[in-house]
Amino acid sequence: MSDSKDIPNHPLDPLDISGTWLDMAMRSQRIAWQVVSEHLQHPNSYTPDPFNLASAYSKLVSGLLSDPTSLLESQIAFYRDSIALWQNTVKRLLGADRLEPVIQPKAGDNRFRDEQWSDHFLFDHIKQTYLLAARLIESAVDKTNGMDRNEAEKLQFFTRQLIDALAPSNFATTNPKVVRETIQSLGKNLLRGMNNLLVDLEKGGGQLRISMTDVDAFRLGENVATTPGKVVYQNRMFQLIQYSPTTDEVFKLPLLIVPPWINKYYIMDLQPKNSLIKWLVSQGHTAFVISWVNPDETYADTGYDEYVSEGLYAALDAVERATGEREVNAIGYCLGGTLLVSVLAHMAGNGEQRINSATFFTSMIDFEDPGELGVFIDDQQVTALEERMQETGYLDATCMASTFNMLRANDLIWTFAINNYLMGQDPLVFDLLYWNSDATRMPAAMHSFYLRKMYLENKLREPGGITIAGTPINVRDIDTPAYFLSTQDDHIAPWESTYAGARLLSGPVRFVLGASGHIAGVINPPSANKYHYWTNKQNPLPDSAEQWLASAGQNDGSWWTDWASWVERQSPDKALARHPGDAELEVIEDAPGSYVSKRIT
Repeated sequence: MSDSKDIPNHPLDPLDISGTWLDMAMRSQRIAWQVVSEHLQHPNSYTPDPFNLASAYSKLVSGLLSDPTSLLESQIAFYRDSIALWQNTVKRLLGADRLEPVIQPKAGDNRFRDEQWSDHFLFDHIKQTYLLAARLIESAVDKTNGMDRNEAEKLQFFTRQLIDALAPSNFATTNPKVVRETIQSLGKNLLRGMNNLLVDLEKGGGQLRISMTDVDAFRLGENVATTPGKVVYQNRMFQLIQYSPTTDEVFKLPLLIVPPWINKYYIMDLQPKNSLIKWLVSQGHTAFVISWVNPDETYADTGYDEYVSEGLYAALDAVERATGEREVNAIGYCLGGTLLVSVLAHMAGNGEQRINSATFFTSMIDFEDPGELGVFIDDQQVTALEERMQETGYLDATCMASTFNMLRANDLIWTFAINNYLMGQDPLVFDLLYWNSDATRMPAAMHSFYLRKMYLENKLREPGGITIAGTPINVRDIDTPAYFLSTQDDHIAPWESTYAGARLLSGPVRFVLGASGHIAGVINPPSANKYHYWTNKQNPLPDSAEQWLASAGQNDGSWWTDWASWVERQSPDKALARHPGDAELEVIEDAPGSYVSKRIT
């Protein structure tokens, strides 16, 4: 396979150019034939309207026509601002200094950071014209009438995807940074970019998989996932890693971490400086983490029950054998938290007590408002997904990754497209992006259950709404002390929704809101002295998330120290340090283990 280093660094002569284009043409032809062949072999896997947008846009047009006055007002405002922009542009062309812009990018919009977007009158005009058109379209879509909430949100989301895709920053001739690079390199950036594009298409078998980082720069156990530990148990669902202590004394109750199976656990163990797992060990916790299997077609019938019985319950049994402790303190991250609360409810229904305290990182229990992720989840889309999973036995690893990337398209799609394909640069070397590209599959039965019972029907919050291993569960029966950590800018588990779930539990609950998002807000070590978090002492769990935040106090630094104090209050007793292999369970292999090393390319 070719890479960007195949493009010569010296000035290109005609033979270089012709040879390069011939190679690219041949590779393009192979990719095109691969796509056609795939379509012929699996014609049902392609649908012209997978998100059922035709109906929504039809209702949009009908709604706009039924209210022509509002549409006319928006157009008049657009024309007025466009004329003002033209006047400013002409003035600048005639020598006037930079004028007050008619419209500016929203806060946090990094697409127009290059100085030329403001300093050069032409690029400034292009930028503001785009922003005015985007505002007009968004305004029209926001005024939709005659459609339900899901349709309206879907329409707004995919309209924004189109608007973002058409940004002038995404095109070579209208991005000043790309124009400069093209002139300086005599167009070699575009040749390298075309080569990078072909490499990503070849890697995806005809589907575009944008390279976000240099995956060859990382090795699990060498420069990511390096906290010392051993795999001490495994079954077909997971490996259990026990980490080596770094303190002479440890907390008597071990700590079991339940990561989501939708991605890999080592987001909590990237580098020593930001490793949550390393930090937990340094605080005196005997830490265990579940490393989920990356399933293939043989797991097609593996359901949610198996993740409970062969997953979390089996892990609890293994931790008891490794430490002699019947109870643990448990942490669940995202879907791992949903699984944890399901097991807690199942234990409550059966009169069991094996979890002393439960911590939930950005975990949903009440799915009434799943945020923008909900635009991908309706009955028609879930049915289509189920039909696709029936063919393979699992949800393809790249499918969910693409969905999450679309939630932050400018940051996770277009930034890399510009860097790789227009600037012709190699992907960055970044541990977080390496983890993000290390996707996992979902077993068909489990994923179907999860989407339908949790998202579509919101049954987890209902007493008896879900049955696990023959026991109807009720999350309101959970009286275990709980700590909920949610994040303010979470685009996967909106904090208002996680707050609603926290209020369902009947035991003492501490709710904490961290700054930033689903990953950065959680992986926020104290040493970084970054971000902040909110707590509420005077009114712990009022009726609404807005009321909670209104009376909450802001704290500087990381929420990690707040959690450390909380969990110590739940189980302050200490014991001598435990090492992997000391008790019943023998060491199988070194951490991070073989399950996490199975990479889907």
